[in-house]
Amino acid sequence: MSEYDPQELESKWRSRWREQGRYEADPAGDEETTFVTVPYPYPSGGMHIGHARTYTVPDVYARYRRLQGDNVLFPIAWHVTGTPIIGAVERLKKGEEEQLDVLKNTYNVDEDTLQDLETPMGFARHFIEEHYKKGMQDLGLSIDWRREFTTNDDRYSKFITWQYRTLKDRGLLEKGLHPVKYCTNEDQPVTTHDILEGEEAEFQEYTLVEFGAEIDGAAVTVPMATLRPETVRGVTNAYIDPDADYVVAEVDGEFWFVSAQAARKLELQGRDVEVRYEYSGEALVGETVTNPVTGDDVLVLPAGFVDADNATGVVMSVPAHSPDDYLALQEAKADDARMEQYGIDPAAVDAIEPIPILDIEGYGEIPAKSAVEDAGIESSEDPALKEVTQDLYNAEFHSGELHDDYGEFAGGVVEDVRDEFKAAYLGEAFDTMQEFSEEVVCRCGGDVEVAKQDTWFLRYNDQDWKQKAHDAVAQLDAIPDNTREQYDHTVDWLNEWPCIRNYGLGTRLPWDEDFVIEPLSDSTIYMAYYTIAHRISDVPVEDLTQEFFDALFYGADAVEGDAPEQALELREEWDYWYPVDYRCSANDLVNNHLTFFLFHHAELFDPDNWPEGITVMGMGLLEGEKMSSSKGHVVLPGEAISNYGADTVRFFLMNSAEPWQDYDWRDDQVETTQDQLQRFWRRAQEVVDGPAGEKDLAQADRWLLARLQETVDTVTEAMENFETRTASQAAFYNLEEDLRWYRRRRDLDAPGARWTQRRVLETRLKLLAPFTPFMANELHEELAGEPAEDAAWPAVDDEFVDESVLVEERLVEDLTADVNDIVDVTDTDPDVIRVYAAAEWKYDVLDTVREVGSNVGQVMSEVMSDPDLREKGNTVNDLAQDLVEFVRERDAESLDALESVDERSVYEAAADFLGREFDADVEVYAEDGDDVVDPADKADRAQPYRPAVHIE
Repeated sequence: MSEYDPQELESKWRSRWREQGRYEADPAGDEETTFVTVPYPYPSGGMHIGHARTYTVPDVYARYRRLQGDNVLFPIAWHVTGTPIIGAVERLKKGEEEQLDVLKNTYNVDEDTLQDLETPMGFARHFIEEHYKKGMQDLGLSIDWRREFTTNDDRYSKFITWQYRTLKDRGLLEKGLHPVKYCTNEDQPVTTHDILEGEEAEFQEYTLVEFGAEIDGAAVTVPMATLRPETVRGVTNAYIDPDADYVVAEVDGEFWFVSAQAARKLELQGRDVEVRYEYSGEALVGETVTNPVTGDDVLVLPAGFVDADNATGVVMSVPAHSPDDYLALQEAKADDARMEQYGIDPAAVDAIEPIPILDIEGYGEIPAKSAVEDAGIESSEDPALKEVTQDLYNAEFHSGELHDDYGEFAGGVVEDVRDEFKAAYLGEAFDTMQEFSEEVVCRCGGDVEVAKQDTWFLRYNDQDWKQKAHDAVAQLDAIPDNTREQYDHTVDWLNEWPCIRNYGLGTRLPWDEDFVIEPLSDSTIYMAYYTIAHRISDVPVEDLTQEFFDALFYGADAVEGDAPEQALELREEWDYWYPVDYRCSANDLVNNHLTFFLFHHAELFDPDNWPEGITVMGMGLLEGEKMSSSKGHVVLPGEAISNYGADTVRFFLMNSAEPWQDYDWRDDQVETTQDQLQRFWRRAQEVVDGPAGEKDLAQADRWLLARLQETVDTVTEAMENFETRTASQAAFYNLEEDLRWYRRRRDLDAPGARWTQRRVLETRLKLLAPFTPFMANELHEELAGEPAEDAAWPAVDDEFVDESVLVEERLVEDLTADVNDIVDVTDTDPDVIRVYAAAEWKYDVLDTVREVGSNVGQVMSEVMSDPDLREKGNTVNDLAQDLVEFVRERDAESLDALESVDERSVYEAAADFLGREFDADVEVYAEDGDDVVDPADKADRAQPYRPAVHIE
């Protein structure tokens, strides 16, 4: 195949791999094994180029390990658990315009096919077969397709049932009230995979300060939420949205005035709530409420900035310590008309003054006042206000000392006494409620609120379980290593995790089938299921009992009586493949899925079967912006492969950034990559089609072969560390630079050059095979008679490791660059180039520098002890300083190699090359030689390995 046609070439190899069952992995002999996995896709939509990168990273590693001789298992399955697919189907059946637009215009679903998507599994199956599976096969992913399954398969559900019965038997599942993320549209708990906005939102416990008031002559409690209960003594007023809807509700036997939304939230959080009366916020405007701690009455002011959907919808104001409150108070004082509109005497507002409750170094008596004034902030709309506020809050928390009127807490730093202060008033003046740190929206479009539910949850707060998880982290190869701290941090803060849903796809909770195990909880050890997924179909579903899986994973001794024979047979395959060598996953899954993965393996399996490594991956951008399926801002792999070819897509994705770094898909850069691969193909064909040559090696051949050994070493080390960018850069771009120089230095038709080029190409194709498997296999088969993937990963060949030849060639490269610089600066077309190697005494000074070290004074002391050198005075001093820097910049190995070089001979051997390069006569001299010709007095500027140059 002389012309590079990626579509024809890639189709040929896909068919060949499929017919051969090329990547179907079975236990075999004593081979080393590699088991690499990636999170199974959730097919609630199509596969885009960001997904392509996620799945290509482990494929590149899998292909590398096969070339290293390992028996490699790389499987995939399909995650359908939960409600997103159900929600997508419902939106489709309702004819929602946005959903139809995404399906038709982003994922190219034709009108006739839409009806096939109107069941959850019909929807899932379409995107599995037409997007994910096709996309993965088009990319050339080396997957064992025999092992695919979906998470609602009957046999998989039996496996999950075994897992959760085991955890329950070990006391790691409990039932009780627990705060959960609750979709008010679907009326059920949701977790990260179900959330459209606010995935990182955290639960926050607000303190409710119970202010007293009268509404229509009846006493009510007006609870106001705060994260800073210690500031209660600094409250000067309150704010409410006069136009929002509020209610008086009986909450656990007390009458509370709260927003209508708050009443619903309190009910969700396990309170007994009954709405008695409805009001607008204006009913409280202009009234006074009584501070339950100080007994002071404070005025309620109208404010449009109050969010009735946040907490209770009524907020207390502490202008001495909140920059927001300080500015809001100043603005209220300046707005007499608005105050009068609500029957408030402006003089009463003017009389409100901040009440400081603590001292903080670096701020004035009224910290909020000095904070905004020092920052030059005059409006609550100033974007700088947020940072100023956070700085003040942090300072007060860590070093603010409470005033004397705080009694037993006086003089205490907020950080040390806040919790005790709060506890002292709980049940009397304080209560609590939960809220999110940011707005949370379900994928179905419904609002997500904090709810307390009687639910089953995983006890990730169990200290023994936490310790096992920490032990699993300690033995993990975390890539990059700085993620290890993230795992440990997540293990520490994880608390109970609700693991069930009211409905959705997936496995029913075995002891209460009204509930479904949620997506993040049924995807923690499914990697073990991969090992037997293609064989377990031979076992009747009813035989997949608790005892069956106990025998499978724990052996015959784990069950009473005779262990099921089929379970013990499957155990052999599980034991052959386990543990997971590397899990490749997104960085944003460290604080949930990946840590859960470690928790469950640590509990359910012995340490020898704990995960050995996790590589995290960064986010993909498209033309500088985050990819978004819902906005149509995606590139589909099928389109990219059709336009550029799979090898180009793979190579760009792997070469644009290391896996854990963010990358940016840009069409112009992908086109450039395509052009580079086409150029590579053409040059490779020239080598393949040319004569084999003979092993008659010149200096340039030995240099290129030595550089090749360095490249093999670099690429191998990078691949071991999942540094796909470093590896592909070295194998493709860096080696291309070497070849560019080689082509300048060598007659490419010489027999030795032909032999060298074939040797380099053969090795290079093996290095590139994990990245561009279609092209590399084709060219290697043409060159060597077998596909690259049938060959062994190249090892460093000691025959061609030669530091001296590398150093010599570097001298020639540097000299060529120096001459080019002189030509460019002087705008000269040289007729003669004179090169001067340094005098012998200068090498003696270099030897002294190496012996004495980098202290110039000590070097000079040693040098000046030589009478001959002492006579040279400042010349020696200047040289010594230069050579100290020269030595500092090089390692001992490089310096030793330089010492073995006859510098003048190197330049003499390169004279013909330099002459051709510059179309000039080249003369080489020693600075202190008897034959030296030095018309411009340049020779004495030569230094060891830095020749002087004169052109004319």
